[in-house]
Amino acid sequence: MSFPQFAFNNIRRNGRAYIAFFLSSVFMVMIFFAYAVFIYHPYVKELPMGDTTATGMQVASIIVYVFAFFFVMYSISAFLKSRNKEFGILTILGAEPAQIRRLVILENMLIGCLSIIAGIGGGMLLSKLFLMLTTRFIGMDDLPFYFPIKAILITVAAFLLLFFCISLFTLLFIGNKRTLELLTGTSKPKKEPKASWFFSLLGLALLTVGFVVLRSELNGGTILLAAVTGIAGTYFFYSQLSVLIIRLLKRNRKTVWHGTRLLWMSEMSYKIKDNARMLFMVTVVIAIASMSAVVILSLDQENREQFTNNDFAVQYNVYTPSDQMDMSSIDSRLEAAGLDYQQVYLEYFWSDADQSAVSVMPLSHYNRFNTILGKKTFQLDSGSALFVDSRNEKHQDQIDRNRFRDYAEGDTLTLNMEDGSLQARVTATDVEQRFATLIYSTGVVVLPDEKFEEITQQIQGNRLSGKVLYQIPAWGHAVPDRHSSEAMVSDQILSSADTIQSDNASDDNYSGYLSTRYGDFERYRQDTALFTFLGIFIGLIFSISSASFLYFRLHTDLEADGKMVHSLSKMGLSFDEMKRSSTVQIAILFFLPIGVAIIETLVVVKPFLSEFGITNYTMPVLTVFGAFVLAQTFYFIVIRSRYISSLRKMLV
Repeated sequence: MSFPQFAFNNIRRNGRAYIAFFLSSVFMVMIFFAYAVFIYHPYVKELPMGDTTATGMQVASIIVYVFAFFFVMYSISAFLKSRNKEFGILTILGAEPAQIRRLVILENMLIGCLSIIAGIGGGMLLSKLFLMLTTRFIGMDDLPFYFPIKAILITVAAFLLLFFCISLFTLLFIGNKRTLELLTGTSKPKKEPKASWFFSLLGLALLTVGFVVLRSELNGGTILLAAVTGIAGTYFFYSQLSVLIIRLLKRNRKTVWHGTRLLWMSEMSYKIKDNARMLFMVTVVIAIASMSAVVILSLDQENREQFTNNDFAVQYNVYTPSDQMDMSSIDSRLEAAGLDYQQVYLEYFWSDADQSAVSVMPLSHYNRFNTILGKKTFQLDSGSALFVDSRNEKHQDQIDRNRFRDYAEGDTLTLNMEDGSLQARVTATDVEQRFATLIYSTGVVVLPDEKFEEITQQIQGNRLSGKVLYQIPAWGHAVPDRHSSEAMVSDQILSSADTIQSDNASDDNYSGYLSTRYGDFERYRQDTALFTFLGIFIGLIFSISSASFLYFRLHTDLEADGKMVHSLSKMGLSFDEMKRSSTVQIAILFFLPIGVAIIETLVVVKPFLSEFGITNYTMPVLTVFGAFVLAQTFYFIVIRSRYISSLRKMLV
């Protein structure tokens, strides 16, 4: 039997141990290859957002590659640790250290080559589906299938280099251990795990600092500090604090000395201490994936809410208001589509009322706005004013950053003008939160038309602003698809933006900016859709890899756990008791990182999303955590079944 055949037989005999590592490697190669297929597609640059999407996939492929490096390195080191006894036997039989190193390199390269072949093969079979999903999900035209020679070569070269470098690097894990040390393998007696009060309290302090920092003003420095303290605190939580908590719980004999609790709690103190680094890595990976997914889904949800809460499908923001605004291009498009519409023009300027930031508009414009929305209209006498509270509680940060004074009927407000001040008595009040997003104001002062006209004659023209709004009842508020009437007419209206700007231009300057409700929604949706699509596959890799980490660790400890179960079965341990104890231990290892990651995600995303004015993120959180918990539960059921089946063979 040749040396390569010996290496291949070693892999085949240890198939149960290598299968999770092999499948995870295949999946990473397949995802990397799928990204490369899109990046190097000959027609991708001709598509709208093609360059942006390709750049995003390049970044995602780099993330996959870097993560693959650490995943493969950890996996191989775990396998080598479990095979120390095998290497010791080979040494007794005459194998030299150089031959053992050669054996390790051959095994790793064989697995790597098989993973590359299987990954590219699977990627080729699914490449057409991947291209179709990418273009449909992001909203681009379909891309034809092509034979991705460049993508194949880059994938093969990248992962061959990865497996070879890691094979050389992992030789350090073997080192020049003595034969007796190799033969003892993982059967050496373990010392009772100890925890330091200092490092336990340090970990708790670091987590507290990260929590407090995130509640302050967010900037680059605070985010970096929160990340460093949070990650360091998480490591100390697993390596020190959790062990200390278990030791304190074990002192309560009334609680611990009941059923199998003493057994699994004693074992967990060892397992958590031994697996601290692995649990730390799994937690960080899941937390990063969860945070990214929650933020992306929350932004997408906010985009949909802004669409459904927007009553005006077409808006023209006027830079230089004039008496005659020519909107015939928009009118003709809507009439050609057979759509009924209502139009309102709002003219306003920003001012200061008793050191409170407000917008000022004429009564006729405000009444026209209310008529379209089916609200009551108002009458104002000379010298009176209507105050409109337009604060949007959802955008609390906007309220905090703006000066605001709430006026009641009978109050007197003072408008500070360039050439003096104007006093008016508030004879009526109203609430209209739409102005918070339409004219970016938390308070609006409505004056009689004559008084507004008198003021605008005195202020500079560049302080005036205007907005032409179109309400189209037939389109409603539901988010339409790309082939709907609103989508097609919106595209037609946006294509006439230059015409509208030139028709209303003065002094060769643009007159304003045209936007549509659907156009804004679709542009934002495409941006978030790209990150969502990339995040789904990266999240899948993180999820599968975290389960693989746990599987490798359990397989490494299987020999020692089997000996303990064998000894305990002689003392009367039944199969049901062993199964119950093992299930609790595996469940803690699988779901403790999920629980910690959920807490860390909730702590981080709340202040971060508040910066975007997003306060409702319940559904994104439930969606993301539900997906991770379901995936982890599936892995737990499968791995628990295999693990208990292996331990059952050890019972007397």
